[in-house]
Amino acid sequence: MDYSNITYFTLEGHVNLPNYRYIYFIITFTVYIMIICFNTVIISVIYRNKCLHEPMYIFIAALLSNALVGATAFYPKLLTDLLSEKQIATYEVCLLQAFLLYTYGLSEFMLLSAMAYDRYVSICKPLQYATIVKMYTAKMLIFLSCFFPCCELGIAVILTSRLQLCKFKLNRIYCDNYSIVKLSCGEISLNNFYGLFIFSLSSFPPAIFIIYSYIRILTVCLKNSIDFRRKSLQTCLPHLLILITYTVTSGFEIFNSRIESKQIPHIVTMIMSVIPLVITPLINPIIYGLKLQGIFNCVRTLISCQRRA
Repeated sequence: MDYSNITYFTLEGHVNLPNYRYIYFIITFTVYIMIICFNTVIISVIYRNKCLHEPMYIFIAALLSNALVGATAFYPKLLTDLLSEKQIATYEVCLLQAFLLYTYGLSEFMLLSAMAYDRYVSICKPLQYATIVKMYTAKMLIFLSCFFPCCELGIAVILTSRLQLCKFKLNRIYCDNYSIVKLSCGEISLNNFYGLFIFSLSSFPPAIFIIYSYIRILTVCLKNSIDFRRKSLQTCLPHLLILITYTVTSGFEIFNSRIESKQIPHIVTMIMSVIPLVITPLINPIIYGLKLQGIFNCVRTLISCQRRA
């Protein structure tokens, strides 16, 4: 298919870029470096300490690795745009970024669902935990959490690449699949149907299971001692905080991209659209590093050793 007339997309979502270009760049660069450092430290701590080679910590390492993929798909391009006179992206780069960011988003939610399953078995069926959630089971769930989004979104990108586009301006600061679809001057009902199908398949079953898991966890906690509740909350609270933050911000982004309400200021829309790519990758390692005693102790030991050296 000839895309010779579809050379570049213009990204027009930036707010007051000429006036605040270097301030935006410094803030964005600092956030990106912090994301890389924080996530890499926790991943390396889990990798290097055999006492953390358990399903719960393997899920955390997978979640943080996924955050690095999402951040790398977003920040380098954004940093380049902030220093450029024109914020543009080639057709192929735009599709690749949309694929990587959507894959990151779906994988994030599926990994959080797998972690909810891990917590559910650990608290509600503690005597059977070792036989139900083995390392092989954890690795298989992680693989499926990455494999299915890649397949689903690969098909979505292929469907998008078949469209004949007649507009080339995105009111965004990054490329996303549905914004590209809306630039088509042809029939997009198949893309809309498949997009809703992916959203339903990837969101509702995991969400229902997560809600069910935490209802069961809450029921078990209420029937047990205060000490049991404290230990359960210590492992569940970080996951629950991250899950709520990610679900609310991602949900807003998905619905707003389809509805595009004129009543919401553009700057609010832009801020909400990047929160899953800024706040989530930044707070995940902090929350898990501080709240989970096993990781916190290993990080503290690592810092102590470096100071002595």
